[in-house]
Amino acid sequence: MHIFKRDANLVHLLILLSAVLSGTSRLAAQDTDRPWKNPKLSPEERAEMVLKQLTLDEKLALLHGNGMAHNENWTMPLTSLSNGGAGYVEGVPRLGIPPLIISDAAYGVRDSGVNGRYSTAMPSNLGAASSWDTESACAYGTVIGQELRAQGFDMTLGGGVDLVREPRNGRTFEYTGEDPLLAGTMDGSMMKCEQAQHVVGDIKHYVMNDQETGRNFVNAIISKKAMQESDLLGFHIAISIANPGAVMCSYNRVNGAYACENPYTLHDVLKTDWGFKGFVVSDWGGTHSMIAASAAGLDQEQPMADYYGPKLKEAVESGKVPLSEIDDHARRVLFAEFLSGVVDDPPQKGVVDVAKGFEAAQRVEEESIVLLKNDHDLLPIDPAQVHRIAIIGGHADVGMISGGGSAQVDPPGGNAIMPPGKGATEWQEQIWFPTSPLKALRTKLPNTKIDFDPGTDLQSAAALAKNSDLAIVFAYQWESEGMDLPSLALPGNQNALIEQVAAANPHTIVVLESGTAVTMPWIDRVAGVVEAWYAGSSGDKALANVLAGVVNPSGKLPITFPISDKDLPRPAIPPPPRQDHSRAVADSSPHPISSGPPAYAVEYNEGAEVGYKWFEAQHKQPLFPFGFGLSYTKYEYSGLTVDSTAKTVRFTVTNAGKRAGTEIAEVYARLPQGAEESSYKRLAGWKRITLEPGESQTVTVPIDSRVLKTFDEANNRWNFAPGDYAMFVGGSSDSTPLTGILQVR
Repeated sequence: MHIFKRDANLVHLLILLSAVLSGTSRLAAQDTDRPWKNPKLSPEERAEMVLKQLTLDEKLALLHGNGMAHNENWTMPLTSLSNGGAGYVEGVPRLGIPPLIISDAAYGVRDSGVNGRYSTAMPSNLGAASSWDTESACAYGTVIGQELRAQGFDMTLGGGVDLVREPRNGRTFEYTGEDPLLAGTMDGSMMKCEQAQHVVGDIKHYVMNDQETGRNFVNAIISKKAMQESDLLGFHIAISIANPGAVMCSYNRVNGAYACENPYTLHDVLKTDWGFKGFVVSDWGGTHSMIAASAAGLDQEQPMADYYGPKLKEAVESGKVPLSEIDDHARRVLFAEFLSGVVDDPPQKGVVDVAKGFEAAQRVEEESIVLLKNDHDLLPIDPAQVHRIAIIGGHADVGMISGGGSAQVDPPGGNAIMPPGKGATEWQEQIWFPTSPLKALRTKLPNTKIDFDPGTDLQSAAALAKNSDLAIVFAYQWESEGMDLPSLALPGNQNALIEQVAAANPHTIVVLESGTAVTMPWIDRVAGVVEAWYAGSSGDKALANVLAGVVNPSGKLPITFPISDKDLPRPAIPPPPRQDHSRAVADSSPHPISSGPPAYAVEYNEGAEVGYKWFEAQHKQPLFPFGFGLSYTKYEYSGLTVDSTAKTVRFTVTNAGKRAGTEIAEVYARLPQGAEESSYKRLAGWKRITLEPGESQTVTVPIDSRVLKTFDEANNRWNFAPGDYAMFVGGSSDSTPLTGILQVR
């Protein structure tokens, strides 16, 4: 690691410390001699003004991190200024430009425990995507943004968009589903509202970051056409909604070139075709070169300065890297700071609004829980009929599990399944929040006897279930960055536990706490299944409200649940070679990553057929389809009309049951016959509709034309195929009772 030496380094550090501690940047806002401090000017104008004032050293200081707290391998002298977060980038104190103080924050601010703070854990990103609710996504982002600021951070590392091509990916819980329209819309809405709290927003991991196995060197092989119509489309939708200050490039290679030095994805697509004005930041340790990375469009190296520090200055001064590239990198970082508002309104440390976080987390989780099976309307629990309940397994007596890695939020008081006061969490450790479903259900059903069995002894668990009116088995599947699941099966003896309990009591409900799909060999032997995901700081209360019927479940699956791993495009994740070839060759090569064959490649031959599209095109029946979710009431669809000129569909939804509820009505389209992509339908829009019993509502849903177009790789453009587009409307991708035709001429 490099410790750089600048003239008067000690003086420079003292000035920097003074700026941070005394709030110099706020005082500078009143300086009339600094026209870039005028908030009425555009971020572009303000960034350009500042850029003209910068020295080369000041420009370069914006282009790299200065280490990472709590990491022995990534520590530098300025790391102490990182506020205990993921990274620190110097500002320009003399011009009133604050530093970037960065934190991981996928579903809540990370490392709060080790830093002596509190953070709300929202439900996992995949869980929140199950709400299909952009307002809920906005509330999600707002809480995280406000808590970042209260803890002194001004940049977030969240916003995972990568489509779920590989559901065994250890980071599936950080992403927002398998469909580009749903994932892009939900993630874009989260980040738009997070950045609105005056923190620099981030969309990641760009692009094709589909597995953790060999993530530092795996080569994702996919055609440009297929990538544009799937993964890149999801990112484009998210970026168009959020207008984030930053996009984080991923560790992996894409068609040979590392994502953080990939000219096609960074320069051609992101910055040229999409017109992205913010900066591209590397994933931590994801920079592999200097000349190639800079030319391709990487603007900022993290968390150190291996390539973008003294080496880059030397390359500029010797003419190997043009100054125009440095100016473009620095301009983009400045633009992001002005765009997000951190220059005009730097964060001020304060007290996190814990009650507000709890309330938001509970509301999001209540919308995100998916009811997958409910034979004989066993749910909601009727206390007049159910007098004794057995709660079994999953540490449900003390808490609910969360996702690990850089997304991990520290629970207050430490891991709920460990002795009190354990403190900060570890990188790859199974962490339970102190959100006990057992306690929450006892509170919600005070006149019902509720007993607990840990499920470690199958005979004991079965005996308790047999003597109860209702058995609820809690099963979990833990995921974390840095690892992939060996399969989608529940780990340990949980499948055997469920089968034993179901054999003892036919009135058995399974509650799943997972970050991805789960296979269910016992599905025909249980009466009900509830997917709770990683439920966040108020998951116990939300789940109890759903089980007791206080809340009618409305969540719909954002990913397909297969019957077996064998039904996936890749029955198993191919193992990497033993040797890690992740480092690039000498940077003197204009294309250092193309000097030899890739060490480890995964070919995405399914192309744009991701998730439910694959299952339909391959005529495979899933366990539960994309968009599926039951309710405690019934909905009926009628009266579809299609307006081909306005590109809208109009239809009526009726609540035919006895409970108020919210239906997510989904609109799908299939390309005209003869089109290459006509073998599957794709999500084209949706609408959340809240209805009282017996109420009908007629709604109009615009069709998102972006998902109807096909990409012409030879001419680098999008086209509408003329013809009749079949339209489908219903409650899931597999249940679309209304059909119509959209004519494109």
